[in-house]
Amino acid sequence: MFRKPSLLCLAVVITFIGLTTIHGRAENVCGDVNNDAEVNVSDAVWTANYIFIGGPEPVPFLSGEVNCDGSVNVSDAVWIANYVFTGGNDPCDSDGDGIPDCHPDCPPTVTDIDGNVYQTVLIGDQCWMMENLKVTHYRNGDPIPEVTDGGSWGMLSTGAYCNYDNNESYVAVYGRLYNWYAAADSRNIAPDGWHVPSDAEWKQLEMYLGMSQADADATGWRGTDEGGKLKEADTTHWQ
Repeated sequence: MFRKPSLLCLAVVITFIGLTTIHGRAENVCGDVNNDAEVNVSDAVWTANYIFIGGPEPVPFLSGEVNCDGSVNVSDAVWIANYVFTGGNDPCDSDGDGIPDCHPDCPPTVTDIDGNVYQTVLIGDQCWMMENLKVTHYRNGDPIPEVTDGGSWGMLSTGAYCNYDNNESYVAVYGRLYNWYAAADSRNIAPDGWHVPSDAEWKQLEMYLGMSQADADATGWRGTDEGGKLKEADTTHWQ
């Protein structure tokens, strides 16, 4: 687990990792900019109209980002046309190896209501935040109270957050800690389009990383090296 200073806000805390629902794999969605369930000449025309005459945006927008260069531009319209008419590389398969290199439903970053920007990662069919949440407001703008006293924290029946060691300087690297009431609040703690992962979604992640169904369904310690596959590459924040 990551290294962290002593925690003064006691009781149950949640270091938040967000998840967004993916509605299709890149090979099915990427390039289908008019959302008609197939990639054809209409998608090339749609993309060109969007770029040159201000036509409707691709739906979803990143479905038009087919060459994985980070933007929707004329190169994407050409890419789709080449795919349709000359058998060029599949949309989102920038190197032609048959494996999507970008994903229309997993943008590289997500921004919360406070303006914090988080990196994301595609793991299997799931798009996860790579960083712990830092937000201090629910999605509707209501503030999430900060509670710094351990005794008060343990008595809470409403949403709250605290910082590691009650020290704001740790937030940039480690994010904030939230109690379950904040995570489960109907005003939503996650950025727009994102949600707190369910148990079933955690199991899906675990099994994608190699855990058996039986282990995923068990409680307590389980699995082997699944956590190691998720940790950052060096030891800067680990011990």
